[in-house]
Amino acid sequence: MNKKYEVSLLLIRLVLGISFLVHGVVKFQSGIGNIAGWFESIGLPGFAAYVVGIIEVVGGIALILGLGTRIVSTLFALLMIGAIVKAKWAGGFLGSPQMAGYELDLAFFVMALALAIAGSSLLSLGSLLSPGNSKRADA
Repeated sequence: MNKKYEVSLLLIRLVLGISFLVHGVVKFQSGIGNIAGWFESIGLPGFAAYVVGIIEVVGGIALILGLGTRIVSTLFALLMIGAIVKAKWAGGFLGSPQMAGYELDLAFFVMALALAIAGSSLLSLGSLLSPGNSKRADA
């Protein structure tokens, strides 16, 4: 695979992984119970906040390490679709003083979708753990 292409996917994987990890940690630090209450206020079950937080933390770490990139990225893409549709759509692309927009969620969605499609094997533990597949981009 083209080295520039792999470096680009590595950068996307690292930035997306760090971003989701930080967002997940903040959910737990700010009181996951509060987040669960907010989920309920927008019509989602409260336990979904715990599921989302865990996916963000564990998935963020996995992406940073390059483990299960395609699976984790698919989960992140689905989370972003849910966030846009359920929480951000009414605010519009850029949002308003009263409501956040969905521009960042859309950027995260597209980054996750790119990784779900292409994978990222450069500097990934996934490619180290399966050396026969080190040339594959789906580590």
